[in-house]
Amino acid sequence: MSPMTRAKPIAILTPGKQVRARAPLRLGLAGGGTDLSPYCDVHGGAILNVTIDRYASVSLRLTDDDQVVLTAADLGCTETAPAGLLDTKGPLALHRAVYNRVVNEFNGGRAFGLSLTSMIDAAPGSGLGSSSALVVALVDAFREALQLPVGRYDVAHLAFEIERIDLGLAGGRQDQYAASFGGVNFMEFLAGDRVIVNPLRVSRSMLNELQSSLVICFTGKSRTSETIITEQIAAMANVQTGALDGMHQLKTDALDMKMALLHGDIWEMAKVLNRSWIAKKSTAHNVSTPLIDELWHVAHSNGARAGKVSGAGGGGFMMFMVDPDERVRLMRALSNAGGLASGVNFSWDGVQSWSV
Repeated sequence: MSPMTRAKPIAILTPGKQVRARAPLRLGLAGGGTDLSPYCDVHGGAILNVTIDRYASVSLRLTDDDQVVLTAADLGCTETAPAGLLDTKGPLALHRAVYNRVVNEFNGGRAFGLSLTSMIDAAPGSGLGSSSALVVALVDAFREALQLPVGRYDVAHLAFEIERIDLGLAGGRQDQYAASFGGVNFMEFLAGDRVIVNPLRVSRSMLNELQSSLVICFTGKSRTSETIITEQIAAMANVQTGALDGMHQLKTDALDMKMALLHGDIWEMAKVLNRSWIAKKSTAHNVSTPLIDELWHVAHSNGARAGKVSGAGGGGFMMFMVDPDERVRLMRALSNAGGLASGVNFSWDGVQSWSV
């Protein structure tokens, strides 16, 4: 799918109109990192991921005044500014950047008033794609409020551009497309900014078994992924670091994980997950930490068959595969070791918006 060619439709402004939107967070099962440029531009990237029932949520109301009121309820932060192009610094940079892009892209540069509140079901730096899910939810809320004729690929690509180009934040592409489409997807990232999202037809019994075999654990430490991602990008240019070989292995693992999932082989998936964790650690020196290593050791001493960090690494959530009969024991052990462990439920829908 090529990046969208936008005809720059004009927004339909209806003061008083209120909409809500939510976009799911995701677990990366395999291939994470291969959606980074320049790797995917040269070699093509591949990722297998699944969305979960944790969300970035947005409530947006158009107003007839000249004020823009932005609130992140989970951060306890509110910012008010005159309607116009906003400075994209500060804790609500994502909100501001989405507003600016919508004004420029879809309303001819004419600002408008609104009140917007957001909330995310995970701490910042979770490794679950929460920031990108928020941007997708914001974009889709504006799509619904202003009746913009854009589809799921368009929403994801626009969210990617806002984060990576408008704000200059380091990162890949999978999070925006996972949040936009939802479900279990094998994604291909190709040269020319082309992305192909392949929803997988997996039996519900297999997905139930996979869901029952997963444990996620918050390490208690959020992380900033940019440092790790910047190191990964730099290391790819130096074949002597082993980072490029690690990326090649991660891409192969995504293909192998997809086949294991389609064949209903849970424990082959676990083998691939362990192999991927080794490869991931070769792409940057701070992917793992002493705390992550300790939780990994605790998990494997208490029934886990496989495990890795979700997202770029350095903190956030870890993900483990375990025999469902051993899941409670594993969660107790991880929590006793200082983590915050739980099961996880999949989400089958991508971003959704509705008028109130």
